[in-house]
Amino acid sequence: MTPEEFLGKLEAERATAIIRTDDQKTAAAAMKAAIRGGFRILEFTLTIPGALELISDFSKRPEIIIGAGTVLRPEDAQNAVQAGAKYLVSPVMDKKVIEAGLSLGVATMPGTHTPTEMLEAYRAGAHLQKVFPAVAGGPDAIRAILGPMPFLRLVPTNGVTGETAAAYLRAGAFSVAFVGSLFPPADLAAERFDRIEERARTFRKIVEQVQ
Repeated sequence: MTPEEFLGKLEAERATAIIRTDDQKTAAAAMKAAIRGGFRILEFTLTIPGALELISDFSKRPEIIIGAGTVLRPEDAQNAVQAGAKYLVSPVMDKKVIEAGLSLGVATMPGTHTPTEMLEAYRAGAHLQKVFPAVAGGPDAIRAILGPMPFLRLVPTNGVTGETAAAYLRAGAFSVAFVGSLFPPADLAAERFDRIEERARTFRKIVEQVQ
């Protein structure tokens, strides 16, 4: 999958599911619940034990697209893509990681927080700019930043909820990413994957209704 093909899929889906937990089995079960709920673009953070194995296993499913999160080093990028990741996400803006993603032929999404960082990421070749954390400034900040820089593809992450997702998309966000709001630690600990599936279905309906 080329970066352009991924961008087309992400633009159509408008939302991704990101899991971060300290248990590989829990991560797998939670992501399966998100898939049943309708998510088709999924991210496993590399902080999860056995994350590369999860990426490898889930990437074999033809109906979904798997990405790797918390990519902090070029070698992380290499290992993730070898495992099957089709896009790379980082919490920070590191040009070496962006360059690694570009050389590997996958989409990159570095973490940014200020307009300056967003522009630097764009000029470094990043296909998307992760707005991290999303809660700072809210949808109004997205709208304000895109005013002078409409070429950015901003993806609010960490802090996006079912109540705010539509507002972010209407403000011009390219897509949104659900983390703790989709996978609450209490549900993960209690193995309430039925709740995660129901929540995923609700979140998908919300983003699909945004014109």
